[in-house]
Amino acid sequence: MSGDKKVLLVTGGGRGIGAAICRQAAKTGYSVAINYASNEAAAAALVAEIEAGGGEAIAIKGDVGSEADVLAMFAAVDARFSRLDALVNNAGVVDAKARVDEMSAARLERMMRINVIGSMLCAREAVKRMSTLRGGEGGAIVNISSAASQLGSPGEYVDYAASKGAIDTFTIGLAREVATEGVRVNAVRPGIIDTEIHASGGQPDRIAAIRGFVPMKREGKADEVANAVLWLLSDEASYTTGGILNVSGGR
Repeated sequence: MSGDKKVLLVTGGGRGIGAAICRQAAKTGYSVAINYASNEAAAAALVAEIEAGGGEAIAIKGDVGSEADVLAMFAAVDARFSRLDALVNNAGVVDAKARVDEMSAARLERMMRINVIGSMLCAREAVKRMSTLRGGEGGAIVNISSAASQLGSPGEYVDYAASKGAIDTFTIGLAREVATEGVRVNAVRPGIIDTEIHASGGQPDRIAAIRGFVPMKREGKADEVANAVLWLLSDEASYTTGGILNVSGGR
């Protein structure tokens, strides 16, 4: 069991950036709760990998776009660890390339429900456990935004960009709201990162197509995003809250 080890919950932690965060967190001494929506095999494999390295991890199925699932997820963390020190709101979705005048209401509702409302629900539950105002011992939250929040993603994913713009605003507001309660809230804006999200949006060749527009002329790696997240969670960032760190190769 975790004992005095800090506990981190990562939503959408089974693959991509989320999995890189989980791996690095376990190596630095966190007990890790890995949330996943559907890919049980990937989450189970990651738990096994962390345990094989001497770490502690559990996998928790749940859709962050469902309040009932969010409540169950946090209850599972409570039952296993009896504490929560950090949350990374990483779970999110993108959709097929489309113009706004081609987007359905169902697409827009799904995008905002998962990317925005889901992150807010998870942050709500984390603050309930971390805030000194509520008897907690403090903690840290990192929201995964996107460079799209500043670029707008015209002709591709304006809805996704808008959802990440909401995450930026939410990060700043929540950080100021709980600043005196021992809870720090920051965000990371990844740019073009080599993960499966591009294929899930119907553009498996997107990285190659836009690599040249990145000032550093290359895509980022999931570990490079995880490095930034782990720093923001750490005591080295003790005076950093309401910050949004670009990890985008200059884009």
